[in-house]
Amino acid sequence: MDPKRISAELSVAEQITADDVKALAEQGFRSIICNRPDGEAADQPTFHEIEAAAKAAGMETRYLPIVSGKVADEDADAFGAALIELPGPTLAYCRTGTRSTTLWSLSAAKDKPVADILAATKSAGYDMAGVVRRIVNGGKTPTDAGDAKFDVVIVGGGAAGIAVAASLKSRKDNLNIAILDPADIHYYQPGWTMVGAGIFEPSTTAKTMGSLIPAGVHWIKSAVAAFEPADNAVILDGCRVVKYDRLVVCPGLKLDWNKVEGLVDTLGKNGVTSNYRYDLAPYTWELVQGLKGGRALFTQPPMPIKCAGAPQKAMYLSSNHWETQGVLKDIDVQFMNAGGVLFGVKDYVPALEEYVKRYNADLNFFHNLIAVDGPAKKATFKVSKPDTDPTEVTVDFDMMHVCPPQVAPDFIRVSPLADQAGWIDVDQSTLRHKTYDNIWSLGDVMNAPNAKTAAAARMQAPIVAENLVDDIEGRSPSASYNGYGSCPLTVEKGKIVLAEFGYGGTLLPSFPKWLLDGTKPSRKAWILKETILPPVYWKAMLRGREWMAKPEKVTAG
Repeated sequence: MDPKRISAELSVAEQITADDVKALAEQGFRSIICNRPDGEAADQPTFHEIEAAAKAAGMETRYLPIVSGKVADEDADAFGAALIELPGPTLAYCRTGTRSTTLWSLSAAKDKPVADILAATKSAGYDMAGVVRRIVNGGKTPTDAGDAKFDVVIVGGGAAGIAVAASLKSRKDNLNIAILDPADIHYYQPGWTMVGAGIFEPSTTAKTMGSLIPAGVHWIKSAVAAFEPADNAVILDGCRVVKYDRLVVCPGLKLDWNKVEGLVDTLGKNGVTSNYRYDLAPYTWELVQGLKGGRALFTQPPMPIKCAGAPQKAMYLSSNHWETQGVLKDIDVQFMNAGGVLFGVKDYVPALEEYVKRYNADLNFFHNLIAVDGPAKKATFKVSKPDTDPTEVTVDFDMMHVCPPQVAPDFIRVSPLADQAGWIDVDQSTLRHKTYDNIWSLGDVMNAPNAKTAAAARMQAPIVAENLVDDIEGRSPSASYNGYGSCPLTVEKGKIVLAEFGYGGTLLPSFPKWLLDGTKPSRKAWILKETILPPVYWKAMLRGREWMAKPEKVTAG
């Protein structure tokens, strides 16, 4: 007997015996619900035996027998009512615990987010895929499936989603494609670093989603609640069902602001800002212009994060402004990095270290932001240096630029598509799912060991399109992804260290060294970032024009 915790008020277990009841009472349980009909198996104790033992132990009981596989809506209602009426915590049991878990999932569906229910049951070892549509439907059996069907369904209308839709259309125009995304606005996120430095206007980084969806592609303006890959179905909020022949999953990642205590309450005020949000990047520039002295913190959380250079880009551009204004000598610049290196590809580090030295910035490695007191202007970091016990340190600040912790979206992490860490599980070369061969993924949400950047998505979109069309036409995947990603490290206004690399830190420069040496700060790279890349994004990448992004072909051995 091994109770599995589902929530604060409920644990579930496989069949218990009368001898187990005393131990349950000693563990703090105050009531028991039996969800297994008497006589289901020859060796099964009756509910009367369990009830008698519970009474002797001072516990209350409830008998709600459910035939296996036949949980009715009213059964879930009765289970929910029992949890309210009985003293908690409660243990519910059946043959394996699955029926009890199902009853809880359906009874909780009216009040809890789908992702929270699936996360709780998954962590207890129970798969609720069989009732996910009912959970999404508030715990009730859907009366109208309302299925729509497409050749290709794309989850996510960000850079990766629209680019792959356009690349698919350019290869096979007759494909019936749908993009699922609830957002009204599409953002050019690489531009937000420049907004935070007063170089771009915020409005230049945003366009309406409707203006960018490729011609002939359906836009379903709805969030995804869950996946049913065995049935080739995506369940939307409201329990609508969209079916597919092939699925592409690219919803981006989740900025987990709440993971840092006090951060949400102080963002956008008290000197706390972030270029990772459209509405906050202008505040970064406001703070930078206003700071004449004091301490400026720039934080970086543990990997993975999107655009791993962005936290230090903010530091370099801010410091460069203070330098030009003659106030840098009065500002204590501190880079607080949860990792142990300045940048993950060593070839670019010497150039970056020169700027760290120039701006007299202190590098604090293994410092992970865990709490912020905005009104007091204090930040607390967990310091986890190798071979030493973790400690905590609290640092005063006058301005702080925060890069938030980042995780896969909740509906991805609890899905059958995710690996143990919560990311979509793909083959790193073909970007095809390792288990479901009619599913692909690209962008920030999948688990290939590449940098999570828009430049990576620009390279991945044609590869997914090529391999998906190969599959439609009965061929093996012909395009291979080498892990390419690019991070234009803006080290000062007018100069950039253009980091371009693939799997294992292999350098993958787009230009010959005589034209542009990415390991050195360059005016040419700045022009590329400021002038060339934005129109490439809007007018090429999102329209299926694969400038410098033609898929690498797999050659026969």
